[in-house]
Amino acid sequence: MANHNFGFPPQYRLKKPAEFKKVFAKPVKSSDQYFTLLAIKNDLGHPRLGLAIAKKNIKKAVHRNVIKRTVRENFRQQQHLGNMDIVVLARREAVDASLDLLRKSLEKHWLKLVTRCASYS
Repeated sequence: MANHNFGFPPQYRLKKPAEFKKVFAKPVKSSDQYFTLLAIKNDLGHPRLGLAIAKKNIKKAVHRNVIKRTVRENFRQQQHLGNMDIVVLARREAVDASLDLLRKSLEKHWLKLVTRCASYS
């Protein structure tokens, strides 16, 4: 069995407002009823993830945290994303969806973003 490092170290996260603004400025988008993902290419050689889970859309902190954990875990398992900065926005419908449905939705988004970003630049 191959031993892969599936960690989520700090260099794989978007942290500063300027990093988020850069993604929001001219993104490649992928949307469905649960999530909207925005992505741009970066020069780092690895993907980075930012979460924008609005209190306006998802009222309870418990639900926001479950969604954030699900997104982080799914992102952590993706090693094929390449060099992209990705911001995930959740919609109201994500609260009522099962975790399995959210995971499948995210996996479709990752694939869509990889192909769109490759053809975009």
